[in-house]
Amino acid sequence: MTPVHPLDEAATARAVIDENGILIRWSEGARRLLGYAPAEVEGRPAADLLADPAEAAAPDPAAHRWSGTLSLRRRDGGVLSVWLLAHRRRPEHGGNDDWLVVTPLAGRDRRPPDDPLTTAVLAQSPCATAVYDERLRLYGLNDAMAAVIGLPESRIRGLRLSEIGGKRESEELEQHLYEVLVAGQGREVETYMRTGGEDHAHAWLARISPLTDAEGRVRGVCLAAHDFTEQYLARERLQLVNEASVRIGSTLDVTRTAQELVDVCVPALADFVSVDLIDPPGQNGEPRTEPPTAPVTLRRAAHQSVLPGAPEAVVKAGEVDLYPAASPQADSLLAGRTIVAPDSASTLSEWLAWDRLRGERITEFGIHATMSVPIQARGTTLGVAVFTRHRRPDPFTPDDVLLAEEVTARAAICIDNARRFSRERQTALALQRSLLPQSLPRTAAVEAASRYLPAARAGVGGDWFDVIPLSGMRVAMVVGDVVGHGIQASATMGRLRTAVRTLADIDLAPDELLTHLDDLVVRLSIEAGSEGVTGEVGATCLYAVYDPVSRRCTIARAGHPPPVMLPPNGSPRQIDVPAGPPLGLGGLPFESTEIDLAEGTVLALYTDGLVESRERDLDTSHQLLLRALAQSPGALEETCHTILQSLLPVGGASDDVALLLARTRGLAASQVATWDIPADPALVAPIRKQVVDQLDSWGLSEATFPAELVVSELVTNAIRYGEQPIRLRLIHDSATLICEVSDTSHTAPHLRRAKIFDEGGRGLLLVAQLTQRWGSRHTADGKTIWAELTLLGE
Repeated sequence: MTPVHPLDEAATARAVIDENGILIRWSEGARRLLGYAPAEVEGRPAADLLADPAEAAAPDPAAHRWSGTLSLRRRDGGVLSVWLLAHRRRPEHGGNDDWLVVTPLAGRDRRPPDDPLTTAVLAQSPCATAVYDERLRLYGLNDAMAAVIGLPESRIRGLRLSEIGGKRESEELEQHLYEVLVAGQGREVETYMRTGGEDHAHAWLARISPLTDAEGRVRGVCLAAHDFTEQYLARERLQLVNEASVRIGSTLDVTRTAQELVDVCVPALADFVSVDLIDPPGQNGEPRTEPPTAPVTLRRAAHQSVLPGAPEAVVKAGEVDLYPAASPQADSLLAGRTIVAPDSASTLSEWLAWDRLRGERITEFGIHATMSVPIQARGTTLGVAVFTRHRRPDPFTPDDVLLAEEVTARAAICIDNARRFSRERQTALALQRSLLPQSLPRTAAVEAASRYLPAARAGVGGDWFDVIPLSGMRVAMVVGDVVGHGIQASATMGRLRTAVRTLADIDLAPDELLTHLDDLVVRLSIEAGSEGVTGEVGATCLYAVYDPVSRRCTIARAGHPPPVMLPPNGSPRQIDVPAGPPLGLGGLPFESTEIDLAEGTVLALYTDGLVESRERDLDTSHQLLLRALAQSPGALEETCHTILQSLLPVGGASDDVALLLARTRGLAASQVATWDIPADPALVAPIRKQVVDQLDSWGLSEATFPAELVVSELVTNAIRYGEQPIRLRLIHDSATLICEVSDTSHTAPHLRRAKIFDEGGRGLLLVAQLTQRWGSRHTADGKTIWAELTLLGE
């Protein structure tokens, strides 16, 4: 026998009635029963078919099923008493309910009382059992199945399973029946649903088996249902707790963590879940430790629903709302425990009367159960999570309360961790930015631009950059990176940046400066560690000094990425600088490299956060950096933006990024004058005369008097205490005049206050009074004493 497809409607009269009582579907079986064609009844009130209008009654709004006998009017004028079964159907994606009305046309008297096909199966089965024939219509069932369905066998014999249950789960089970009927192989199906004879949903294990006759032909299907609700719910709770431990807290973001909580709980625990956090916070970003008072101001952090777009939500994510004492949110926060409202009409009536919009939403979606759980962590109340049900018919059970509290407690710790991280991140970021240069100095040596970006997820680190003016129009450029993140890394960065500026002020060579900085990091490690163990503080650094007169740049690095240069009208390339060990290892030497830079060369100094990425290797990142530098030869600010856009992901870098760009400038030969000084004090006067003539040629006559005195003192000291050869150099730009005297002696002068009868000791004091600043620096073959004069009128 060829089985009939389960969607065959020939043996059942079916009709669909909308919420207004209008017939919108009329089947062929219904036409056979009453004689009306679909075109004659569809679109008309269903009550028109009643022989006695007094029998018409509106169904209970909370009912999901109705059954009874009605007198119906046939098309030929006759009256037919018919038993009807009606199911309320709720659309999956929202909208208005309708009713599916069915009645069997045949089959009630088909099975003889002692039919051997069902006698053994039904009478002896210890579980709920039903038999369906080759047309997938109910052939018989035992008392246990009749109790589950909630209807006697005599009324529903001849109906399909989908017509008896009237639910989506019933249609799915019927499809399994059909597949077993066709294939002849049994199967097991698990489903969770509320049947007509139950007050709430149960978990069922349906064992479906084909029934064959003596010739081996499949003549029907047997469905045996086993209630395993306890095991099912225990498994679901365990699975939800495990899923919560994995999914909640994947980031240190408060909003994201709240969203993960509601995503985990829908639809496993509730049909709609919202998370509202206490807002505004207390002092210093900390939530108030004292219990909240009604009304409570809460900010919606996240919500989720089984319906697309979460139409149940009255408050949008990010918005603030006020909750009075009668609301579930305020009740649970004030009580400090979970509040379950099984009956919204009585338990929440005061709140719904106060909030008309929420009352309308509850009525519209049929919300019947509410559970509010306070979000508490480390003795602090952070907010409240509200769980509601409208699609699931069963109320919240004590086990549901325990499960919600367990999941919410896990989320509370994650939310508190995220809140603490956000507060610490903001503090560290404020500290970091306060310790970084607020603006770069304008110098005659370079034009500079910079960027600092904190890590997107790991927190603020210890990256820094600096531009430090040096003597002789030179400039130092430094970029460094302290290992670690957070306030401690920012504080260490501030100490190292201060140390670099101090060491740069005494004009140490780059390799010597890194050696002293390495000693400092070792001492910081000892202070930070216990029992003198080093290595707890580490850093990398790159230090470069550029001289605009010679156009030479000296670079040294300590475990830091090498710099990149873009010559004018050339291609970008990486500068080969000996790597050197990271700072903090102690005792290892550093080497420097000296290169010539054409005027207009762009130097790019950066930290490893710019080039290190999980998505690509280091060589690819370097190529992207060179390409971005070459593609943006204009303003340095635009070049910074281009480089960051090219190398960093959309969501931000995984580590801090510091970037410093510098375009070199050069001083023209006409701005520098040099003299070799003989070791004869009698020749100081002619030297002064040459200096005066040079200042006149530069148009700097106003600086003649102080410059003449400074040159006289510096040259005289060099002749008296220094060693040959001695050289005098004057450098000027628009605002500064620099006097430098160099010799091969390594003895540096010291400023002191001369006593009354001392013959000397007043020269450097005079220089200090006449100049803006002065100092000395050691060179490879001696020392240089320098003094700067600020030009008037500039």
